[in-house]
Amino acid sequence: MEFFRKPTQFPFMATRKVWYGLSMLLMLASFASFATRGLNLGIDFTGGVSVEASFPSTANVDAIRTQLQAAGFADPQVQNFGSSRDIAIRLPPSPAQNGAAIRAKLDQTLKSIDSGAQILRLDVVGPQVGNELKKSAIMALGFTLLLIFIYIAFRFNTWRLSLGAILAVLHDPILVLGIFSVTQTPFDLAVVAAILAVIGYSLNDTVVVFDRIRERFHANRRLAPALALDQSINQTLSRTIMTKVVTAIVVVALLFLGGAALRGFSEALMIGIIAGTYSSIYISSAIALDCGLTSEHVFPTVKKAAADILP
Repeated sequence: MEFFRKPTQFPFMATRKVWYGLSMLLMLASFASFATRGLNLGIDFTGGVSVEASFPSTANVDAIRTQLQAAGFADPQVQNFGSSRDIAIRLPPSPAQNGAAIRAKLDQTLKSIDSGAQILRLDVVGPQVGNELKKSAIMALGFTLLLIFIYIAFRFNTWRLSLGAILAVLHDPILVLGIFSVTQTPFDLAVVAAILAVIGYSLNDTVVVFDRIRERFHANRRLAPALALDQSINQTLSRTIMTKVVTAIVVVALLFLGGAALRGFSEALMIGIIAGTYSSIYISSAIALDCGLTSEHVFPTVKKAAADILP
């Protein structure tokens, strides 16, 4: 099945430097936001209390927040999730109280608003656990990048494609983190999972394009590298668009219907889908071209065989 009625012939590589400039601007803006605003880390990383509660009727978020502050809970974050009767509460860490004491105090406070209120779940995360989770998240991302580099280098016989793939894989999560920094959307383990999914999704698109590049070079090893890359991207364009549109439909449904609990996860996926589509064309392939990619790099045995024939 093809998205376009006629084969496309867009000159992607001819405009790559313009898109390099756009990427640099977006990444610089992301780094500037990291330096000035940082990320709004959730309790998974900072420690604190996460509570899910249910009310028999529509919950008044403002009244609940006010009552929690009056009861001595500092800076409570209260929002609806799932339905208008369900609320999620985030509280900063309180070393002076254990989980049972916090639950009893919260239960009393919520029942003072509505006697039918019930605490469905309460999780207490200590600061030490949060730091360990932060280190684990960084290590997961680091190992992912290392294994990707090794995989691409062995599969396609050249570091040029590996470098393009790694830069594309770095490009996507940096943009995701930058937007999260600008919007101050809570950053938790669900968002880390979404970023890892974005990396895998972006890599899949990149490998599809790289496979087509190898096929084009195999069919005509004298083909100009820029033309081979343009043909490869155009031949996979229909597949890329249809895949991304179908995935985006699901993610948009999660974004608008999944509630607060899935908001960060779905936002990260949505940003990653857009960034991954762009980077698989204008980052991974274009970087390989600017590093001097030729058919001899993809098929090194051809170059070696020619050298053996010469006297």
